[in-house]
Amino acid sequence: MVGFDLDMTLIDTVPGFIATLDVLGAELGVAFPSAEMSSKLGPPLDQLLAPHLPADAIEAAGDRFRALYPLHAVPPTPTLPGVVEALASVRAEHGRILLVTGKYAPNAQLHVDHLGLDIDLIEGWVWGAAKGVALAAHGATVYVGDHVHDVEGAHAAGILSVSVLTGGCTRAELEAAGTDVVLEDLTEFPAWFAGHLLATRLAALEAELREHERLMVAFSGGADSAFLLAAAVRALGPANVAAATAYSPSLPLSERQPALDFARGLGVEVLTPVTDELARPGYVANAGDRCAFCKSELLDVLAPLAAAHGYGAVATGTNADDARVGFRPGIAAAAERGAVTPLLDAGLTKAQVRAASLAWGLPTWDKPAAACLSSRIAFGVEVTEERLARVERAEAAARDAFAATTRPVSDLRVRDLGDRARLEVDRDRIGDAGPEVLTAIRDAGFDEVEVDPLGFRSGSMNQLLPDPELFR
Repeated sequence: MVGFDLDMTLIDTVPGFIATLDVLGAELGVAFPSAEMSSKLGPPLDQLLAPHLPADAIEAAGDRFRALYPLHAVPPTPTLPGVVEALASVRAEHGRILLVTGKYAPNAQLHVDHLGLDIDLIEGWVWGAAKGVALAAHGATVYVGDHVHDVEGAHAAGILSVSVLTGGCTRAELEAAGTDVVLEDLTEFPAWFAGHLLATRLAALEAELREHERLMVAFSGGADSAFLLAAAVRALGPANVAAATAYSPSLPLSERQPALDFARGLGVEVLTPVTDELARPGYVANAGDRCAFCKSELLDVLAPLAAAHGYGAVATGTNADDARVGFRPGIAAAAERGAVTPLLDAGLTKAQVRAASLAWGLPTWDKPAAACLSSRIAFGVEVTEERLARVERAEAAARDAFAATTRPVSDLRVRDLGDRARLEVDRDRIGDAGPEVLTAIRDAGFDEVEVDPLGFRSGSMNQLLPDPELFR
């Protein structure tokens, strides 16, 4: 939950405020210094009116101002630079947005509706430390404002204060008030927010890992498990970390040596146990809950191996995005067997794993997604060693064909639909899937090949399930 102030943080209310105040002044016969009064918007209206009206006239004048406001202030008020992008950056991280403002809440809602701002909740008529009460009540972790009293509100809630210089307060005033961050305007917010979240989540990851004295990482060699392995080494030291890479027909042969090289380069103990998913009827039947049987087999092998080697837990590379895509029976099966998920628990997304991997100099930072080979076989089609090998041959051949005729691709899948193959590739490369690529897939053992017009999508096979809820 991220909190935002409204006036001069999200919207430029100066022209509308002046226009409304001038109409009010004309009605009351008072020449308000409207430009001066609008120079530092944010304090309650009663405070702004107090120097210019008798005390017993302020309440009625405030009511009249609020009545005039919708007609004179809402239509002409624009957003400030970067607002849409700032709100979108919170949404992109699955965050919620709270508006905490000194403005009368119904009028704040009019601005939100008129401008189409993506806001979840509005708390109005709160000021200074009282903003902290609203922020804390909704669990906000950051408050963005333009005034020193917005800083006061953030501090009252015990959360991070971010200030923008689009209001009347100077950098020096905001820093003197104790703000944590100063931005020129909200165009700088998305980049700051991304960095803040990554740093916060990396700190949470380290804390999660330090809860274990010794840890075994289920290491497939992909970007997520490679990052987790490196993070565990940083937190616990290589002597207290093991990389366990399970060998089975579902792990492409091409993945094995790079995984070994990476793990050995970190100085950890490397174990390569054999798993036998194909001995589990539920895995072979491939009825939609295949991943549950796969993870059950993996953890049933790794858990006793970890105990035998003195490791207190087995960690998987499940990230925060994995838990949001819906149908992932493997995650539940692993959890039932005691696996820990440090990346997920810290809230790290795939993009953040890649960003941190790049910053740490890990060669896996841009490695394409590489789910197990069985994920290429359509639900309802039996998983066999022959089908797994055929898919592996077809994908290798297709990659080689792309590299030879155009340029290498990033994400590529050959889906086994039983009677035919379906090629998924990066959407911008669909047009490059020419005859050479399709022939290479046929030569690998498929009679028919089609190109998916939607391109590569992780978990696309789930869309073929009649009702994924049946397998939860």
